[in-house]
Amino acid sequence: MLELDASADFDVAHDADFFARLPQRPAVFRIEPRPEFSNAQPYLLRTADLRRRLERLLAAPDPTSKRLNLRAFTGRVRYRVAGSQFELRYLHWLHVKAQWPAAYRERMRMRPPAMLKVNLANAYPRCTVTRRIAASGLYHGPFASRRAAEAFSSRFLDLFKIRRCQIKIRRDPEFPGCIYSEMKMCLAPCFAGCTKQDYDAEVTRVVAFLSTNGQSLAQELESARDSASEHQDFERAQSLHRQIEKAEDVLRGVPELVRRLEDLNAVVLQAAAEPQSIAIFALCAGRIAEPFFLNFSQLATQPRSAEEILREALDSQAAPPTRENPRELEDHLALLSRWYYANPRDGEIFFRTGPAADGWPYRRILRACARLLAPKPSRKSMPKPATRIDPSEPIA
Repeated sequence: MLELDASADFDVAHDADFFARLPQRPAVFRIEPRPEFSNAQPYLLRTADLRRRLERLLAAPDPTSKRLNLRAFTGRVRYRVAGSQFELRYLHWLHVKAQWPAAYRERMRMRPPAMLKVNLANAYPRCTVTRRIAASGLYHGPFASRRAAEAFSSRFLDLFKIRRCQIKIRRDPEFPGCIYSEMKMCLAPCFAGCTKQDYDAEVTRVVAFLSTNGQSLAQELESARDSASEHQDFERAQSLHRQIEKAEDVLRGVPELVRRLEDLNAVVLQAAAEPQSIAIFALCAGRIAEPFFLNFSQLATQPRSAEEILREALDSQAAPPTRENPRELEDHLALLSRWYYANPRDGEIFFRTGPAADGWPYRRILRACARLLAPKPSRKSMPKPATRIDPSEPIA
């Protein structure tokens, strides 16, 4: 756990010196009470400017103001500086969860992101939108919002014929069915319109589609189209080609983050609090590991290259996917989604495309580190916009 590694004792008589020692940086801080308030809980918060926030909380009280003042309460302040908003939120989540394990989500206003779920434990599975993760089932996401998840679900389910109803399937031939069975968009297991084997085969196609980001269906349709063309069945080939275009249209615009949770392996790069340092957060099946830091100002004295150090660190972070503690996985996905779908988004993310040893784009990651460490251009150094010339004005 990333501890609050800095502390300062607060003395009312020397508050100016106390404030001067505090950094003007984003940080998570905890105000610990004086001995006479030993039964009180510490005050934990995150802030974009540590010095300014504590100056407001610990300044001399104004009798005309209703603003919270902890000057008489504070004995010591512990804090940890963060280099980015992503690190700040992750650090805040760690300590709020440790201090209030039963109510940390309410205090942080944390909400799990929307995902698609195929409940494979059901005899006749269907695809639903959920924010909760169970120990079993296939999960696909996370999406930016529930509306985005529902829109994708509706469009991709048009390519298949699994049920969308919420009724209990009894396979009753006298059951009237629903609008989807009338439109031939469902295999209709409710009134025994298909066998159990046929429905299971369709569910297998849906799972393969979500697991391969649509590649399984594209290969299936392309193979059938080529076969129809070879047999000169051009009408069927044209129909299959339209289905391929429809499948491509469904997948167009889907964020790269959206994938099966077991395949959500990536690294998030963030500028660290230390100069010339990068914080690297490894994701394994959607779970965020504690960051490791690359200090490029010290790499010149190392016998190994930056790529070797990065390769060793990422290999040590690799772990088999697990569904233990699904509530914690929901928290990690919430932190990741809030950062990924932010506009603008600071930092960069790279996804693993193969096995742990070979799937990381190490060169691209190191180039991204150089971009994050490059000095930001100031407003004074920005080029002035070109003067607009009126075409009706005569040129001297």
